[in-house]
Amino acid sequence: MSTQIINYPISVAEMRERYLRLYSGALNDVMRFEYHTNAALPSTYAPLRENMKLCGQAFTIKGAPDITTDGEFEMRAQMLEALPAESIVMFDCTGDTVTAQWGEVMTMAAMRAGCRGAFINGIRDTEAILKLGFPVFHQYRTNVGMLGRFRMYYYQKPVRIGEVTVNPGDWIFGDIDGVICIPASEACNVLLKAEKVLNKEDEIRDMVNSGMKPTKVVENGGYF
Repeated sequence: MSTQIINYPISVAEMRERYLRLYSGALNDVMRFEYHTNAALPSTYAPLRENMKLCGQAFTIKGAPDITTDGEFEMRAQMLEALPAESIVMFDCTGDTVTAQWGEVMTMAAMRAGCRGAFINGIRDTEAILKLGFPVFHQYRTNVGMLGRFRMYYYQKPVRIGEVTVNPGDWIFGDIDGVICIPASEACNVLLKAEKVLNKEDEIRDMVNSGMKPTKVVENGGYF
């Protein structure tokens, strides 16, 4: 399955730029209350640095603990060559807690392809990744490489991470409070709705800063 091709009314680059002005809480609220969907990926994934944000379209990968090595390097290279610009690597690692599925050289190759970040279980070469400034959300760091311990099975097919199914081309947004997956078909609508949430919250801040009592804020359409 390839990335979903959707003709958005604005460019993908502009959508990404506008998404980066948002925060995950606003997007979560839109998905919960407007679409009645849990779009939050597991809270065990955290940014490598607190100010890192993920924003782009999902490039999905499935892998698992596996001691076989035949063709593994070749598949990894093919995957890196298939990465499109503005993508986010979304790696379903089948619960692996031992190996690093991502490191410095993969980061370098991904960046050259225009990839915008990675969502992964384990990383190594952390200092090098930090110097490169590549946004990574991960569960743990380790010095254990994946060859002979873990391998990729396929990429660009739907994967399940926590309670969320991630399809190629879905929009991914992550910040210090967690990561959200937004269906590709609704990505522009969710963006517009979340921007309205931000505008509303600006109004609420103004009411609070003016000294208005909380009950009056609620009477005037605000919330806490």
